Amino acid sequence: MNKPVGVIGSGSFGVTVSKLLSHNVDVLLFSRRAHVVDSINNEHTHMGYKFDPRVRATSNPHDIADQCSMIFPVIPSKSFRSVMQTFGPLLNPGHLLIHATKGLDWDDDEANDEANPFAAKVSTMSEVIRQESTVVRIGAMSGPNLAKEILAGQPAGTVIASEFDEVILAGRRALKSKHFYVFGSHDLKGAELAGAFKNIIAVASGVLGGLNLGKNIQALLITRGLSEIIKLGMAMGADKKSYFGISGMGDLVATATSTDSRNYAFGYRMAQERNKTVTELLEESKEVVEGVRTLKVANMLAQKHKLHLPIMSIIYKIVYEDFEISNAIEYLMSYPYTADVDF
Repeated sequence: MNKPVGVIGSGSFGVTVSKLLSHNVDVLLFSRRAHVVDSINNEHTHMGYKFDPRVRATSNPHDIADQCSMIFPVIPSKSFRSVMQTFGPLLNPGHLLIHATKGLDWDDDEANDEANPFAAKVSTMSEVIRQESTVVRIGAMSGPNLAKEILAGQPAGTVIASEFDEVILAGRRALKSKHFYVFGSHDLKGAELAGAFKNIIAVASGVLGGLNLGKNIQALLITRGLSEIIKLGMAMGADKKSYFGISGMGDLVATATSTDSRNYAFGYRMAQERNKTVTELLEESKEVVEGVRTLKVANMLAQKHKLHLPIMSIIYKIVYEDFEISNAIEYLMSYPYTADVDF
């Protein structure tokens, strides 16, 4: 803690993590954009938010690797591997990394291989860190962490998931404050998969919100969606217990009910602006909508593991196959569910 803590990424959640850390430690934030670095260093502002002077910025990866022992990568999943390929050669086993990215990594070309539809190797962000660096002590930050609420000073909490107690303890010491509580978990894979797949259900919930169909159907979608997330996670080797905690159910409820959630907001716009294509809506989005990207690989994984996941399947059809939303609702309401809890 006598060194600054590094944050890689200057998006809304990178800003959030930086401000949380600045309650306890000096922070060095990495951004490729020179105007962001200048704004933080000279004016202590970025994205309309005021920073504590103990937050500094740099565009040099060497500064992060050389000055920081603990680093928080907070970048979109699509860019995660390329960023780690930049930082990986600069890192060593003495570094400790806790990522805050809720998504998965795979090769788009492999995923589009019609001859072998299951060719794509899917990796969690912690696996990407291991593949691209010699870092051993790895963790994930996950939970109901809506950036706008945290930046407004509203109370919240998170989970630091890691195989190492040291990582959990270090993450807790760096992040906790009177408004922010930090839990711990040893189920790293469960936390990562829950954080990735819940974004899909948030998109679907946003569609219901945009159609003004009420809280009853929204609650039904969230609980049945949780069941699908658990089944897919278990098929990939995760412990189902994590899905009933902060990084599972907690994150799902917040993301699937709040207009501050970019995934919920995207689904809402899909329902409200049906004259626009998904591509057009994505182009208009200010930040990455992870649920749309994750939906593609979740559909592939469900087929690979021979799982029947009707909610994920139908939202995939809406997003990627132009399936009519009204027909999708009718399909889900007539789906032959049997038991309430079936896992």
